[in-house]
Amino acid sequence: MRPVTRPARTSLTVLALLAAVCALLVGGAGSAFAHAGLSGSDPADSTVLKEAPRQVTLTFTESVTFSEDSVRVLSPENRRVNPAPAQYADGKSNTARVQLSDELSQGTYTVGWRVVSADGHPISGAFVFSIGKPSETAAVVPDGSLDDSAVGRLYAFFRYLAYSGLALLVGAAAFVAVCLPGAGGVRPVRRLLASGWAVLVVSTVALLLLRGPYETGGRLTSVFDLSQLGRTVVGRPGTALVVRLVLLAAAAVLLKRCAVRLRGQDDGRDDGRDDGRDQGAGPRGLGRSVRRVGAALALGLAFTWAAAEHASAGIQVPLAVPVAVLHLVAMGVWLGGLITLVIVLRSHGAAGRTVPADAVGRFSTMAFAAVAVLVGTGVYQSWRQVGSWEALTTTSYGRTLLVKVAVVVVVLWVASFSRRWTGRLLHEAAPVAGARTVAAPERVKATVGAPDVPAAADGGGAPDAPGGGGVGGAAGPPSPEADVDQRAHQRGLRRTVAVEAALGVVVLAMSTLLTGTQPSRAAGESAAAAMAAAQEPQAKVATVPFDMGKAGHQGAVQITLAPGRVGENTVEAVVFSADGGLATVPELRLTLTQEALGIGPIDARLKNQKGFWAVYDLQLPMPGEWTLNITVRTSEIDQVTVRGSVQIAPLPRRPAG
Repeated sequence: MRPVTRPARTSLTVLALLAAVCALLVGGAGSAFAHAGLSGSDPADSTVLKEAPRQVTLTFTESVTFSEDSVRVLSPENRRVNPAPAQYADGKSNTARVQLSDELSQGTYTVGWRVVSADGHPISGAFVFSIGKPSETAAVVPDGSLDDSAVGRLYAFFRYLAYSGLALLVGAAAFVAVCLPGAGGVRPVRRLLASGWAVLVVSTVALLLLRGPYETGGRLTSVFDLSQLGRTVVGRPGTALVVRLVLLAAAAVLLKRCAVRLRGQDDGRDDGRDDGRDQGAGPRGLGRSVRRVGAALALGLAFTWAAAEHASAGIQVPLAVPVAVLHLVAMGVWLGGLITLVIVLRSHGAAGRTVPADAVGRFSTMAFAAVAVLVGTGVYQSWRQVGSWEALTTTSYGRTLLVKVAVVVVVLWVASFSRRWTGRLLHEAAPVAGARTVAAPERVKATVGAPDVPAAADGGGAPDAPGGGGVGGAAGPPSPEADVDQRAHQRGLRRTVAVEAALGVVVLAMSTLLTGTQPSRAAGESAAAAMAAAQEPQAKVATVPFDMGKAGHQGAVQITLAPGRVGENTVEAVVFSADGGLATVPELRLTLTQEALGIGPIDARLKNQKGFWAVYDLQLPMPGEWTLNITVRTSEIDQVTVRGSVQIAPLPRRPAG
């Protein structure tokens, strides 16, 4: 790597690129989201029904999974009235339907639900509906945040530990494999590798045990429920955690083999077979096969996150998953590598040695590439989740993302100082490397036949003296001034890298928080669906006048269809007399025809409800204008048939995803 000769210009370029990234990050995008939201229900929230429904159906913005206790319908007396667990409605994976008991009493019923969205995050909520009239009391369903429970807080904590362990393991391994192979023989680096592996194993096991109660809202004591653990393992998040443990077992074998190899090399140097290199530089690399296996394991570990979280739901999943994998690996290489570099600089400084400048240069190049990958993949991931300028300030996800971007800006600013120190180290190292040339032989006056003069007798010709050496000998060590400069530069580098690593930990915490926050686009889709449902008319009403058989007596039939859209509808018909009062008739028939499509007539089969006529299960298959054919029999011998029309709405569209 060539020395960085214009660090100021480089840092300004990085900041300019980051500004462009921020502009692209919040640009418009197609529909994409993760974390499901409730888009509708039947019965709708707060509706009052004249007759008890046979079932309750919930519709979500994306596919969901649920357990036996995911949907509960509670009576006003807090008794469960859905005897069977939820099932998908008509095979649609974004729905949940439960059948209700027969003969439900009047009052207000509460529907509590808790399901798992396609990206593996549980969501919950509740709504009410009433039969006949609202009751004075209703069942109460806890509405606290899922993360406020003991299980939720522990799950979030171990999720952060898992990310930290991945960063330490991948970053330290990358530093040893690419930048400084001999660092694997340094005890603090070996401890860092072992710590990263152990933290990732412990956190993965904890997440696997906590996954069941986290999804179902169970208690902390249920983590050892074997039946629940069995259901967790067969689910996508549980399977990903099991695969992660298998990969970590393979990583342990690889780390052990590398440790044995490096220990053998150290023993060779201790036995006197020194090749003249710094202990930290390492005599040989780890080999291409080891690097390839290590890279495959790192990508596999990152895949266990991508396949079970945000990237696995929404649009462009085949592209989003590998992008998320690269994002996680780049995060580990950058943050874990920074921590490893700090440890190596500190351990060498305490031993009075300096880290080879070329190793620092290699890390600088690797870290810059990792940050570039982080920025690029981060732009794409944010593009899928945010979608608008407004969402940055109106949603929790957007505000958290703004804080993360601000911290990243500071990190890049600090990184510019690290690159300056790296450039100075490389600049100082270049003259030293150039000075290592073969020394010219020096003429020594000697008397023929005289005894040989010991080398020590000549102060300027001693082989060990600075600048001396025999023919073909290597040059001496760098001057004390150069060594002092290198030590000062490495101390400055250690300070800036330590600050950069600390800020990187903050970025990691913000990333962990974002993975557990409903993305802005998902929140917007849920709010839009709820608003559309609230604004949509809950019924379609058609009033059709008719002749009551007497001069000047004009009555009217009022037909009400609820909800007035495709599917099951409730139909109520009321007859008004000429003076506007209610009228009773011996018979009322209603048929519906979709003339444009040639559907019908469909007989509504109205039944006399002692004051009005009604039916509660009329199925309308298609949207559009339907013709109402109404036959009113006003007496034993008189009847009249009139026609009207009503516009039937289509089913609410599921947001694209």
